[in-house]
Amino acid sequence: MAAITLDRPPNATGAAAPRCGLARSRLRELALLAGQPGILSLAGGLPAPELIPRSAYARALQDVLAAEDTALQYGRPCEPLRERIVELLRERGVDCAPADVLLTSGAQQALSLAAQLLLEPGDQVLMEEHVYTGLRQAVLPHRPSILTVRTDLDTGMDVDGAWRLLAGGARPAFVYAIADTHNPCGVRLGHEQRARLVALAQRYGVPIVEDDSYGLLHYDRDPLPALRALDPDWVICAGTFSKIIAPALRLGWLVLPPRLVAAAGVLKEAADLECSALTQRAVARLLEQRFAGHLERIRAGYRGRRNAMLAALRDHFPEGTRWTHPPGGFFVWVELPRRLDGDRVCEEALAEARVAVVPGSAFAATAPAPGNHLRLSFASCAPDDIRTAVARLGRLLERRLTHG
Repeated sequence: MAAITLDRPPNATGAAAPRCGLARSRLRELALLAGQPGILSLAGGLPAPELIPRSAYARALQDVLAAEDTALQYGRPCEPLRERIVELLRERGVDCAPADVLLTSGAQQALSLAAQLLLEPGDQVLMEEHVYTGLRQAVLPHRPSILTVRTDLDTGMDVDGAWRLLAGGARPAFVYAIADTHNPCGVRLGHEQRARLVALAQRYGVPIVEDDSYGLLHYDRDPLPALRALDPDWVICAGTFSKIIAPALRLGWLVLPPRLVAAAGVLKEAADLECSALTQRAVARLLEQRFAGHLERIRAGYRGRRNAMLAALRDHFPEGTRWTHPPGGFFVWVELPRRLDGDRVCEEALAEARVAVVPGSAFAATAPAPGNHLRLSFASCAPDDIRTAVARLGRLLERRLTHG
């Protein structure tokens, strides 16, 4: 297969959802189930309600409605919002122009548009063995062949494995990567691996689709530059306001090489015309109002929750269990002793311990298989509830290891 470059025209084909096997993700189903009264949920990737800037957003809405007659009309993309996104991305090391930014309905639509731009039916896509479930939904209509590499619990994506695949003749339409605060694994790529991954894209002419949804939520170590910062020509970067402001905004972005912006805009228009003009303007106004202070506040809040979960895991989980120590984001990835089945543990946790968690198999890039992994989210529970939930899970695991 010839190498596919970012100059290839966008794909205009795609089967309708019922014909391509699309279904609501297992993760979404689990998240809905976890909303039952009396359940302590470590399942969903929901922001903490008390860290959503409700009052500030309400004031921004009122200001926009009072000052802008066109806020409730159709309109062009909000230029002040794109300018604010460019400023945010500078913190990620990304140097881009507002014209490079396509506004999307969250990162999910950004990933879907990237897949439409780059994929033809039957193409290959390279990703990790455990991957964000929305990426699978974005690529499934194109019926790709999925190539996978493992995720190391200390160093993240196996970039050397990706090099071996391409050296052996694989030519994916793109590589999907989460360099920072991985969902679901809570790991990040180091400096060297980032450089090697970008070098792979350059060497073989294979673009990278970078999911940077949690890139601004870093808690401890100095943040590393996004992959997009290392090469603006071969990296397409998706981001969202869902985690740093609120999911209900349904507002995100896709940063593209200039030659792809127009094609992506056509696909966006075909999907839903445009993002809400009112939401765009209100978020732009919010970003002008001491937003750096808001970011520091939510980072501190999530840092405390993460620390509470890590301490509870040390105190309550049995010997032989491993887990990641996320430098940011919302998630801890747990590797159970091999004799335990993650799917069964999740079912029993909900029924017996009244705690909702997600099995690792829900994130399998290919056909789910039984495994011994769990994803725990610390974002939306208060620290005391996190400690209670982890203690309940620990007791359940000890019983299963003792009594089978």
